[in-house]
Amino acid sequence: MEEKLQLLEETATCEVEKAADLEELENLRVKYLGKSGEVTEILQNIGDLPPKQRPVVGKLGNKLKSKLESAIAEKKDELKKVAKEKRLKEEEIDVTLAGKRDDLGSKHPLTQVIDEISEIFLGLGFRIVEGPEVEKDYYNFEALNIPKAHPARDMQDSFYISEDILLRTHTSPVQVRTMEETDVPVRIIAPGRVYRVDEVDANHSPVFHQVEGLMIDKNISFSNLKGILIKVVKELFGEDREVRFRPSYFPFTEPSAEVDVSCALCGGEGCSTCSDTGWLEILGSGMVHPRVLEMSGLDPQKVSGFAFGMGIERIAILKYGITDIRRFYENDMRFLQQF
Repeated sequence: MEEKLQLLEETATCEVEKAADLEELENLRVKYLGKSGEVTEILQNIGDLPPKQRPVVGKLGNKLKSKLESAIAEKKDELKKVAKEKRLKEEEIDVTLAGKRDDLGSKHPLTQVIDEISEIFLGLGFRIVEGPEVEKDYYNFEALNIPKAHPARDMQDSFYISEDILLRTHTSPVQVRTMEETDVPVRIIAPGRVYRVDEVDANHSPVFHQVEGLMIDKNISFSNLKGILIKVVKELFGEDREVRFRPSYFPFTEPSAEVDVSCALCGGEGCSTCSDTGWLEILGSGMVHPRVLEMSGLDPQKVSGFAFGMGIERIAILKYGITDIRRFYENDMRFLQQF
């Protein structure tokens, strides 16, 4: 038995020393010192030995047990250190590499312009109203003083779903619906998508965005229109920009005017951007036509009002110096991340 213990000590010590990892070391501990381990079994069966051998085998067995426990503990510390160094090496960070960061989303530039315009008008006492993009011909044209066969319809060729249903060409139908449903005074803006049959190029898109506005009350005059729009234009483009009104024609307003802002690049001197005029067109406006008021159930003898409309893409192009409207719809991150 003494020889067996000596041989067991040599074998077990050698195997513990050669253990390659913590899992293998744990298996050796169980093999020799576990409940059914070889050393444990010898110590448990000492009572079966002759009386003279019991003290000797017990002493040698306990000594072997203590030696193996110490050897396993030392080897365990050694293997933990090796495993830690290996893990640190594998997880080593190269500080010269570009850091990783979460890509945070942001508002689209068109949404930013809509929000900016909305904030300006909210501050002036207007409210925001929305309406259907699939609209009736009546609200899109007829209620705006554009009956069937009217030449002005050629300016807004649209996508028809049926003879009387189409994709709206402007957000003006929202104004008509509001006049029908709301008591005077009315002070609203209507932002949203609109659709026209336009060929896609640097300046045109079959889908674009507008913000139109309407103010109806007693004794509203063209001076009210000018005061509001001059305030809005300067908020959008800066107090140093000049604003001018040019006579124009729209079937639903009379009188009507185009609104221009002085060119920021040349300071009004004239350049290629403003076609050497010194001015950039930004919106259309005018006093609501009496016929439009009547069709919406309002008496033009008692109330009056003004309306205006601006293209969001047009405003964004002028604010940010963008040269191609298609950039807004291409989902190019290099472009969008600039905003």
